[in-house]
Amino acid sequence: MIDDRIDPPNEGTEREVLLGFLRYHRDTLVMKCAELSPAQLATRAVGPSKLSLLGLVRHLADVERHWFRRVLAGEDAPPLFYSDTSPDGEFDDIDPETITQAEVDRAFAGWRAEVAAADAAVAAAESLDLRSVGGRETYSLRWILAHLIEEYCRHNGHADLLRERLDGRTGE
Repeated sequence: MIDDRIDPPNEGTEREVLLGFLRYHRDTLVMKCAELSPAQLATRAVGPSKLSLLGLVRHLADVERHWFRRVLAGEDAPPLFYSDTSPDGEFDDIDPETITQAEVDRAFAGWRAEVAAADAAVAAAESLDLRSVGGRETYSLRWILAHLIEEYCRHNGHADLLRERLDGRTGE
């Protein structure tokens, strides 16, 4: 597994440090998924949990979409991989027996698009004090970035276990 992640900066502005950590943990997710087949990505490797690496990619696409499009910007951006009729669809609606490369490509394309939209929103913000305009509560951009880092850290821990169960590979 090639590790081409860029370490977060040891110093810099608050924005540079937060974005460095977020980028690092996004790249960690990609690294954990590298060199696996569609069936491996879709495998629920730590039963009885429904978690899979592909499910995590789909989940984090919707997490990025939720916080940056719906909450921060107030956009009408319905979820990509779950719905009212399938609230855990990002995990449940994956079958390792029938998964295709096209479905994997769609998941990663959706995730990359949401990452790009989030990065554009952060770049356009004058300050980390920018307040959200969507949702029931108000959040600062600073809080959203810290939350996304926490979300990726937690799920990258899951990804470590899933990857180790799939092919024995371990590491950061």
